[in-house]
Amino acid sequence: MLMPKRTKFRKQMRGSMRGKETRGVSLHYGEFGIQALEPKWVTSRQIEAARRAMTRELKRGGKIWIRIFPDKPITAKPAETRMGKGKGNPEYWVAVVKPGRILFEIAGVPKDAAEQAAKLAIQKFPMKCKFIFKQHGGER
Repeated sequence: MLMPKRTKFRKQMRGSMRGKETRGVSLHYGEFGIQALEPKWVTSRQIEAARRAMTRELKRGGKIWIRIFPDKPITAKPAETRMGKGKGNPEYWVAVVKPGRILFEIAGVPKDAAEQAAKLAIQKFPMKCKFIFKQHGGER
């Protein structure tokens, strides 16, 4: 599972996911990619599940880049606990994803194989995503 080695603070506030992503919105490493269309928290488990699905589908061929990292701790209080007594302990880690963000990039495989792998990976995410590819120096 992906998680930071260490953080400055153990717990974080929830924050907001308003607006579109401004950074990480274009293909940088590979020829194909998966782009988020909605704002959501993506857990480290979902990232790992998508990575595994793509790696299996591509039969360990090509190269895959993960462009998001879960660096936000999400806390939870134990079940059947009374209100109060402070904030719960960190339970899992999420990456904050806004619309337009590139989640994964793929290179070194044919377009149809990359599209099939991306289709399987997209099913693992909690938001709508689309498959994108480089087209004569630009993007679709």
